This record gives sequence, C-alpha cells and structure tokens, in this order.
Amino acid sequence: MITIRAARDADLDGFLALASQVEHWFGPMVEEPGFHRAVEAHIRAGAALVAESAEASGPVGGLLFGAEPPTYHVHWLVTSERLRGAGVGRLLMAEAMRRYVTGPGTVEVVTFGPDHPGAVESGARVFYERLGFRPGEPTEPGPEGGSRQLYRLDVLDVPERRM
Repeated sequence: MITIRAARDADLDGFLALASQVEHWFGPMVEEPGFHRAVEAHIRAGAALVAESAEASGPVGGLLFGAEPPTYHVHWLVTSERLRGAGVGRLLMAEAMRRYVTGPGTVEVVTFGPDHPGAVESGARVFYERLGFRPGEPTEPGPEGGSRQLYRLDVLDVPERRM
C-alpha cells in the first residue's frame, strides 16, 4: 500500500536517492547545492510530498509543487524505478491537487520534449497526458541539454476534483 504525506526535513536523503535514479535524464542533482536548497525550501513551505510503501525504506516517490493562483506548478515529480507505472505518480498528483490547488486555474509542468530519450523510457509524457494535461510550447533545454516541453491542465472544479 502506498501512502502520501507532507515531506519533512529528514526526507532530504530520500529525495536525493530518488534524484540519483533520474540524473541520466535530468542532469546532475544529487551533488548540486541548488537542488538541495530547492527541496529544503519546498519542505519548509509545506509544498513537498513523499510517497511511502511498507515494502520499501525511504520514499518511493516525491513531488515539489508551487502555487501562484491561478497558475500552479509541478516543479519536480519522480517515482522510484521499481514502482514506475504502479500508480505512485497518480497518487502524488491527486494529493497535490487536493492540498495545493485552491481554485480554478491552470496546472503547468515542464517535461521531456518528444525527442528526449527519457520521453518514452520514463513514461512522463504519457503519464501527464493520461491525467488530462495537454502539450504546450517547447521550453528551454534541460541542464543535460535535452529538449523540454510545457504541459498544461485546466482546473475548473476544485476541491472535489479527483485525478
């Protein structure tokens, strides 16, 4: 069973463990002080979630969220390699929508461009499309040089909305 909770200061190492599994797609994070600061800032602001499983030690997923109504941002969402496709990301997004989206608006996320090796392998583009996000314009390349694209989800009926 997967549970979702607000991240705590002690979860930084768990976020770094998750980041280590996706650096080949996103570029360096684990040794980057800026990434550490971003995770810590989201935790302090109450804008970070972790997914846990009784069968695993440490988080099996993590999400960093930003809200500037009417625009909301998924800053970072990662699930562990062994649980990708098992609904962890969907649970994280549903909890983020419940906690952070306070009214009609748009949720935005930058994910891999269609030609990025992680676009298919990670399942990110399909994941967001299944949640109702639609592809938008290309954005700046990621730190590793790969293409990125903005995805958007219009939110009309909060808080009863379920993912």
